[in-house]
Amino acid sequence: MEIFALKKRKYFVEAARGYKVVTNGIVLQAAFCSSKQRPTDNCCFVGFTATKKLGKANVRNRVKRRLRAVVRAVLPDIGIRNVNYVFIGRHNTADLRFDYLCYKATKAIMEMNDLLVAAMEKTNAEENNDSDD
Repeated sequence: MEIFALKKRKYFVEAARGYKVVTNGIVLQAAFCSSKQRPTDNCCFVGFTATKKLGKANVRNRVKRRLRAVVRAVLPDIGIRNVNYVFIGRHNTADLRFDYLCYKATKAIMEMNDLLVAAMEKTNAEENNDSDD
């Protein structure tokens, strides 16, 4: 699966309106892509955020670098296509062991995927009920 970077604020806002999973070291937000956004059918979009609460620029940059490395290691195997994922760094993201961070990211992505699949099944069921009427 191809992974593209989220670059526009409106896609970050859409993900914030979607689903959210919080773990030790990572907050993950996700929502389905808009139809205008998809360059291919087999891709997902990823964005990274580190707020000023985390510290100075060097700390925020380290957090985002670690999140990028985790996503490169984990997301291609378990990500869902046509989804915008936003990874938000937390106060301890820079200090956690990398393997533990990968483990937590994997659990968060799997939990998020369950939420997204359930939402997709629910909308498909509603569409089928509407067409039966």
